[in-house]
Amino acid sequence: MRAGGRTKALAALAVAVVAAGGCGLTSGSPMVDDVEPGTVGRGRPLDGAKLTVTSKEFTEQLILGAVMGIAFQAAGADVLDRTGIQGSIGAREAVKGGDADAMYEYTGTAWITYQGNSKPITDPHEQWEAVRDADAKNGVSWLPPAALNNTYALATNAANARKYGTKTLSDVAALARRNPKAVTVCVEGEFANRADGLPGMQKAYGMRLPAGNITQMDTGIIYTQVKKGSCTFGEVFTTDGRIKAMRLGVMEDDRRFFPNYNAAPEINARTLKKHPEIAEVLAPVTKKLTNAVARELNAKVDVDGEDPHEVAKDWMVEQGFVKE
Repeated sequence: MRAGGRTKALAALAVAVVAAGGCGLTSGSPMVDDVEPGTVGRGRPLDGAKLTVTSKEFTEQLILGAVMGIAFQAAGADVLDRTGIQGSIGAREAVKGGDADAMYEYTGTAWITYQGNSKPITDPHEQWEAVRDADAKNGVSWLPPAALNNTYALATNAANARKYGTKTLSDVAALARRNPKAVTVCVEGEFANRADGLPGMQKAYGMRLPAGNITQMDTGIIYTQVKKGSCTFGEVFTTDGRIKAMRLGVMEDDRRFFPNYNAAPEINARTLKKHPEIAEVLAPVTKKLTNAVARELNAKVDVDGEDPHEVAKDWMVEQGFVKE
């Protein structure tokens, strides 16, 4: 869940927590990657620690969960893998309640879904600070965020990017005013009707698209339709691997309308107090996580069919964070 209505999230709370407790939190397997410290974990500052890592069930989260667990192993910890919990709330409750110690979570999800705010904070660092401060009373600690920002965007294919020269959403708005027929968009149903989706985006950019220019469809189909040119622009998530694989151009949100969904380590506060070394172990890894990195790693799984854990491990080795 990157963005979402509080009502929808709370309605799913009981189901998500039960589901998490019924499968993700009562099982798990040790991570046994046999990695040595590289630039991460020197001196094995987590030697003797027993840590449980969790994540949500989609590709990027599985990769991030593995990245975190591999870093902990290199630093000397015994790591239990409880990644892949269905839904946002189950994984969140695991960290909050102490059934898991850590995960990579998104600041926008915390701010809107868990903490119940309706308006995002436009500055990403200020939003992270607000999330961190609000969660202090919940027994959850947040370490500094990555540049990786898994939020909404519009994308176009290479041919249309060359044809229309659009690079920003302001460019798209100008094109819509100049040539209304040129701006056709494919979006999922929820995005088409949400205040932080298409209606809000049009308002923020002074864009008025005729109803006939908007086609609603399932998320997965949008990427293929944009690649084919059936829609000039389509709703995408900024770290999706298909963007790279299909050579789509992402329009910059130059007015910073969409909420920030920066990935950051979310740690159980008691765990961080017991093992403050976690912060230094994760800092260099988090700093390297960008949208470009996420697209590349996600594509290895979603396009090339590789295993998320192996993709994470290969990247950690390539970056010199760990050694095999």
